Amino acid sequence: MTAGHSSSDGFDGSGGHSGSGGHGDKNLAGRGLAPDGTIAREGSLDRVPTVFRALVETTRTRIAALFGPDRLHSAYLYGSIPRGTAVPGVSDLDLLLALRREPTAVDRTDAEALGAGLDRDFPVVDGAGVLVFGADALLSPLERHDLGFFVACLCTPLIGDDLAVRLPRYRPGRVLARETNGDLALALPCWRERIAAAAGDDDRRRLVRGISRRLVRTGFTLVMPDWNGWTSDLARSAEIFAARYPARAEHMRLAAVAARTPTPDPAVLTLLVTDLAPWLAAEYTAVHGRKAPRP
Repeated sequence: MTAGHSSSDGFDGSGGHSGSGGHGDKNLAGRGLAPDGTIAREGSLDRVPTVFRALVETTRTRIAALFGPDRLHSAYLYGSIPRGTAVPGVSDLDLLLALRREPTAVDRTDAEALGAGLDRDFPVVDGAGVLVFGADALLSPLERHDLGFFVACLCTPLIGDDLAVRLPRYRPGRVLARETNGDLALALPCWRERIAAAAGDDDRRRLVRGISRRLVRTGFTLVMPDWNGWTSDLARSAEIFAARYPARAEHMRLAAVAARTPTPDPAVLTLLVTDLAPWLAAEYTAVHGRKAPRP
């Protein structure tokens, strides 16, 4: 993907914009948009709830000590904690590390240990996940509308120079929809295998949580260009989807609830993976096309 796409495709490579681009909707802030109609960055360290601030400061210290300036370019928070919507004991800690080179097995092992230690030492979160990428990959043309968008709009800088200054401003268009979630079909075989291998209720809860989140976010980005805005709120995402696809509204609302309070009920997994997910993957491809293949 190059910088030459028009704003109607959800991308303005120059960073300059005019107008709201918005179907006559003047309430841009209510749709997660900046005054120029581009997607506003959704998180901030100022929004971190007081109960999570010790965790965030310890996270910053441990990342710096473990990876050091030779390995680490920058680190970011994302998810409910920097959005200010995290629930103590329920929400998880989400981190992204941008390294100066492509990550190695050692880097990934260290990242896993970092997350496990934070989860163990801070009961205020239920789990900690750490994504690791090379900075060059995050800035690459192939990832411009996927990982690049993720860093620029959904991640909050914690350490180092913010990569967002080297990325464009984004609009809620079809290219962004395709490149963020146009690969849902590829996840279905893996999900089926993991469900078959699930060893108990804890495994099934984790699967329900992860699968439900993915389905709700995919359902939202399916209708995002027409809605002309951005939200990471799962309940709101389900309602925005439901307004466009009322026949599937009940299933998407179920997924939004399961994403927040996962159940080990096998019937829920079956409904999500054998009914909602295949339909959503097919509809997504029909509306937006397939995501560009990755190596």
